[in-house]
Amino acid sequence: MSRILGIDPGLRVTGFGVIEQQGSQLSYVASGCIRSNDKETLPQRIHTLFRGISEVVATYRPDGAAVEIIFVNVNPQSTLLLGQARGAALSALVHGGLPVSEYTALQIKQAVVGQGKAAKEQVQNMVVRLLNLAGTPAADAADALACAICHAHGGQGLGGLATAGYRVRNGRLIG
Repeated sequence: MSRILGIDPGLRVTGFGVIEQQGSQLSYVASGCIRSNDKETLPQRIHTLFRGISEVVATYRPDGAAVEIIFVNVNPQSTLLLGQARGAALSALVHGGLPVSEYTALQIKQAVVGQGKAAKEQVQNMVVRLLNLAGTPAADAADALACAICHAHGGQGLGGLATAGYRVRNGRLIG
């Protein structure tokens, strides 16, 4: 049995989801959101995320982690802030001794929904179905669970692929 922690990084809200995998069977363990306060300074918010993820790692003791990769969006300032939140998440995971795999949103959607352009609602619905949940998790928690499901479905993440001579475009390796 393997326990996987999925992380959907965000500066305001970072989603987390923990699943267990036994063979091809997936089961839900926990999910939720770590929230930082808009009134805190950036370093305080980063610390809140680091501490929150470290607490999740200590509580649920996953065997590995999967984190969503961010891409540059229209606003460079937002991208930089999101990158710092992602850095806090990665640091907390590595500090907790976990191997970390990274996936693009496209890879996650393809693994969970079957197509890379799926809407958030479609991802939430498939997470509910795949994990047999009684209710629908919050969007950020559902995205984190989807990231964990992607990893469980055999993904090695971009760090686990032999990528020499390739580049990534739209979440795909291109020669």
